[in-house]
Amino acid sequence: MRAPQLLAFFAAFALVMLCMRQPSAPLGSGITAARSSFATSMMQKPCSSLRKPATEVRSAATIMSPTAGDVTELIGNTPLVKLNTIPGADGAGANVYAKLESMEPMSSVKDRIGRSMILEAEKAGKITPGQTVLVEPTSGNTGIALAFIAAARGYKLILTMPESMSIERRMVLRALGAEVVLTPKAKGMGGALAKADELLANTENAFMLQQFSNPDNPKAHYTTTGPEIASQIKTDIFVSGIGTGGTITGAGQYLKEQNPSTYIVAVEPAESPVLSGGKPGPHVIQGIGAGFVPPVLDTNIYDEVMQVTGADAMEMARRMSQEEGILCGISSGAAVVAAMEMAKRPENKDKNIVAIIPSFGERYLTTALFESLRKEAYDMPTAEMA
Repeated sequence: MRAPQLLAFFAAFALVMLCMRQPSAPLGSGITAARSSFATSMMQKPCSSLRKPATEVRSAATIMSPTAGDVTELIGNTPLVKLNTIPGADGAGANVYAKLESMEPMSSVKDRIGRSMILEAEKAGKITPGQTVLVEPTSGNTGIALAFIAAARGYKLILTMPESMSIERRMVLRALGAEVVLTPKAKGMGGALAKADELLANTENAFMLQQFSNPDNPKAHYTTTGPEIASQIKTDIFVSGIGTGGTITGAGQYLKEQNPSTYIVAVEPAESPVLSGGKPGPHVIQGIGAGFVPPVLDTNIYDEVMQVTGADAMEMARRMSQEEGILCGISSGAAVVAAMEMAKRPENKDKNIVAIIPSFGERYLTTALFESLRKEAYDMPTAEMA
């Protein structure tokens, strides 16, 4: 290397070191600048131009997440996001927030109870990995939660499920290694329960976790979901669909303990208004409206039951995707419909409403929720190219 080139090299290097040593420079900014433009071009710029603003520099601790011991440790701590477009368009006076349980490892709120029921049963000595066969009736999402935890911990799992549940749910369950037994849709969850009881009686070393009556179901929400929401925002109104009733029972109890004036709204399908004293019936809102009052549900915890039609739930779920950028399922749409009704009441102006978003929309691509889009996707032409 010639003398002038050496001089230029050392001059540039000295400038880099000087910038790195200035107190105002964020950690690592000098190194980043040195990598991006070295030698002569750097000599033409002041030190201040080589440093990134603090807002653009993230430490390794910020970027890297703690290592999880296994997949079950990833459950919980889901975000709360404010809805903006829909409340504005619909004239809501309250603030509406969505608790995105769709961001759980297996994309649903049921991940919480899957972990709770299996781990608590292990602690009690009721089940043993590699020996016990788990049997459970499900509408899909609890089954998926149990399936991924069973896979991680070494259990065989047999699930009974109404045939009306989406093909995505069946495929995900099979991908996770679960055995799936379908029951007639006309019999609803009652049929799935009956078939699970039959399998339990005829399968060696079988154990049923019994999500509809297991106290570890609401316990999961009392110890995690409720405290998370309370730490995220002061909640005036809490809205949740009723499947097993675990979410509203556990989270609702915790929220009322923190703030007794918290108003809790239970959501059920208008086509199957059992909680309102009506008769069970077929409906399209997968995951809620089991057709009976679940034993685990504390019917004293909620202040109001709101009925939502399947059509309204699906329309709101589509709006959530297109207007808020939140791809969610049908029961999520039902919860937001109820939340919006509460938000439009004059007495709730400026209050904070939290609605549970139980699951991710990709689990419903083959259902009536996205029927028109599915047809459109299949019929899309291929563009001609020169």
